[in-house]
Amino acid sequence: MELSPFAGTYLTDPAAVWRDLLHRPEEVHYADDLGMWLITRHEHVRQAFGDPESFGNALTLAPVYEMCPEALAVVMRLDVPATTAAADSPVHTRTRQALRATFANTAPRVSAQYGPIVRRRVDELVAGLVDRRGEVVDLIPEFAALLPLLVVVDILGVPDRDVARIRGWADGQIALIWGRPEPAEQVRLAQGLLEFWHYCQDLVARRMNGDLTGDDFVSRALRYRDGDDSVLTAAEVASMAFNLLVAGHETTAGLLAHGLEQALSVPGRWRRMAEEPESVPAFLEEALRFGPAIDGWLRVTLRPVTIGGVTIPAGARCLLVIGAANRDPAMFAHPDRFDPDRADAKDHLSFGYGPHFCIGAALARLEARIALARLAETIPGLRLVPGHASIYKPNVAFRAHQALPAVVDVATVHKERRDDPPETVRARAA
Repeated sequence: MELSPFAGTYLTDPAAVWRDLLHRPEEVHYADDLGMWLITRHEHVRQAFGDPESFGNALTLAPVYEMCPEALAVVMRLDVPATTAAADSPVHTRTRQALRATFANTAPRVSAQYGPIVRRRVDELVAGLVDRRGEVVDLIPEFAALLPLLVVVDILGVPDRDVARIRGWADGQIALIWGRPEPAEQVRLAQGLLEFWHYCQDLVARRMNGDLTGDDFVSRALRYRDGDDSVLTAAEVASMAFNLLVAGHETTAGLLAHGLEQALSVPGRWRRMAEEPESVPAFLEEALRFGPAIDGWLRVTLRPVTIGGVTIPAGARCLLVIGAANRDPAMFAHPDRFDPDRADAKDHLSFGYGPHFCIGAALARLEARIALARLAETIPGLRLVPGHASIYKPNVAFRAHQALPAVVDVATVHKERRDDPPETVRARAA
């Protein structure tokens, strides 16, 4: 069974493909259809993440297919400087330092700085779902994908009126780079990506020409820059905003969706979450291991590398198959069993490893913990539509649900919340 992210089994049961890859005698192999080397074992994926001298990032954000000339002409107009995800040292070292100084990335800092934003947005969305009692709702666009986007636009100081545009641009970037759209769609998505970049440039320009005393990320980054291009350029600040508006919500949306699917597919799990909110963090770590939001990430070899007894030549694109690594039986006992009480769940690689470890990991964990605990407390009878089977969007990197339909059970909305009118719930959130 080949790893084909754009059709077939991988769109309905990626774990079956991961199992097949892990049980092959060769530990690393070349995928002709993708034109990439697949690295699947936990120890090897961890090794690649932790060795930036051998595995570079220059092609991480380059399309995984040959783009049509018309779309390529549009993309060539993008003058986005590499900062963090697509940068190597020394640029990565400098920009990562700037990001660490301006974007809260430890659990205490994240809780103090972003916790109020997360709680307010969670309560708004939960109140909206309570308003839909008795209805079938798609939890992806109405909760899992929307919450992280609302949080990140608050952090960056972006107005709510731009949320729909940003969501379309971000989804388009993921489809354009890691999907395989038809030529006409490539052109449309490329034009959207260019508009998105100009939007981020304008956002930075408005801050530079106005008041920089705000607490939003762009103002913080510009104060950190202090007019010194050797610290950060204005274009690099715009590039950081550009990346955060995608990575800052798409990955957390995936975590929430996978977590909701696992919790709601077994009624006892959802009940436990409602009754024991302290169980949510461990549940989320297992959700991260079992179904990562990013199940494959790209690197390019900077020199010949021998890994798993196979020598990969210099200049080769490699796909680090995180989903397979997280199910590696050499690392995890009974890897295909979802076990919220698993002691070693945190050994997953869903946030990467090494110098490029996801800087938003603490924020993603905080958002998912608050969101799931609050939703389970308020709507303990929430349940998936009977017979629902997950289908994922065709993509090399992002494992995103097409839909997650659920019934908001009117009889099992928590009494304190059921008796309160929606405006009271919203007032409490404020």
